[in-house]
Amino acid sequence: MTWLGVLEILAVIMASMAVVLAFGVLVAFVRQALKGIPHLRSGMRMKKPKKEKLNMSKDTASEGVTFNDIFMFMIAVPLVLLWVGFAGFVIHSGLNDSSVLEQIEGYTTLIAILGGPALLIIKDALDVWKQEQAEKTAFYKVKAQAVIDYNDHAQKQAQMIEAKAQDQEHKMESKK
Repeated sequence: MTWLGVLEILAVIMASMAVVLAFGVLVAFVRQALKGIPHLRSGMRMKKPKKEKLNMSKDTASEGVTFNDIFMFMIAVPLVLLWVGFAGFVIHSGLNDSSVLEQIEGYTTLIAILGGPALLIIKDALDVWKQEQAEKTAFYKVKAQAVIDYNDHAQKQAQMIEAKAQDQEHKMESKK
């Protein structure tokens, strides 16, 4: 199979994924639109409103899959993988086939077109990761300071209790 055949197969796969994504977005849009129209839902079972949960960790665990999660896995991940895969394929083909080197400007343009959004996605993912790491670091700093403060207060309290016990002993001895 030639490199052009592989590119055609990749194009068909990406077009199929785009159709699936468009269908998914359309279904999500229709579902969201039907939520606000109660008379269209008359045949459907109405959900009871949920009570608010008090535990924060359970709230975050029950959020479920959001549209942004679907967007990331349907658009961002395949785009980055396609970009890296196509760049690797062009490099591999260029090393083995001289006709690829003759048309390298077109391939580098395509890699650049795919690379722009892919690099933005990677940058945003790294920014989110950095933010999570900063939050963890801040949390551990606060936790460590709380442990230090707790130990300091516990030590002062133990010293105070011992000092009062010694004072009490001295008072008892002086009364004898």
